[in-house]
Amino acid sequence: MNQDKPSNPYIPPSSTPPSALPEKRLVYQPYVTYSLIGICVVMYLLQVSTGYFFNIDITSILDKNNSLIVQGELWRLVTPIFLHGSILHIAFNMYALFYFGRMIERYYGRLRYLGLFLLSGFAGNVISFMFSPYQSLGSSTSIFGLLGAVGVLIYQNRQIFGPVARQALSQVVIIAVINLIIGLTPGSAIDNWGHIGGLVGGTLFAWFGGPVLQKMGNIPPYPVVNTRTQREVMAAGAGVGALFVFLTLIAILMHRG
Repeated sequence: MNQDKPSNPYIPPSSTPPSALPEKRLVYQPYVTYSLIGICVVMYLLQVSTGYFFNIDITSILDKNNSLIVQGELWRLVTPIFLHGSILHIAFNMYALFYFGRMIERYYGRLRYLGLFLLSGFAGNVISFMFSPYQSLGSSTSIFGLLGAVGVLIYQNRQIFGPVARQALSQVVIIAVINLIIGLTPGSAIDNWGHIGGLVGGTLFAWFGGPVLQKMGNIPPYPVVNTRTQREVMAAGAGVGALFVFLTLIAILMHRG
């Protein structure tokens, strides 16, 4: 298993103020979060079972492998987000996805949240492809994108969230910095470039396409509505996606050169 397998077993906070942020009043079931966790668990079981019973290494077909991406296997810029290298790896990542994903999905809605997850993972693998020669896998690229989206959600709606916003934003920054520093420790088998790319991709999409909340009415409790239009969301997704597709083309030319 390569130096960058597995990628960072994401370290979630023991107590994170974003969980205390105001929730929508209607009961919301985060089905996308549960589905993503289910897909990752099923894929891990397939990795283990096919390797044990049939001596087939699924990860060699789906992980981020620079030389094979250059040859045209572009799916490797997305599929690694559903793979994990060990029980500990998937346990940490799924806990982080469960912790942050449910809240983000409530505010983003299912389709926009799914787009954020996939786009962040794609962005992380593109940056890893550009700057890291090692094979890698793991959903932490997407999770760092969710972390960036949490920070943007808090910052852009700090007047809605009130006094808790400053503390929550500080916690998000601390979590991101700590996890990136861990990736720089000597002998670490962490794809830090992938984390940075996921963080940048998720933050960009969240900044231009995330929910902008506004209180309605004059009598508390004030209903809160999202004023971001569907056109803005689609433009943000297309713009960020196009940026990282362009970077992919540059990286392919770099590797071939």
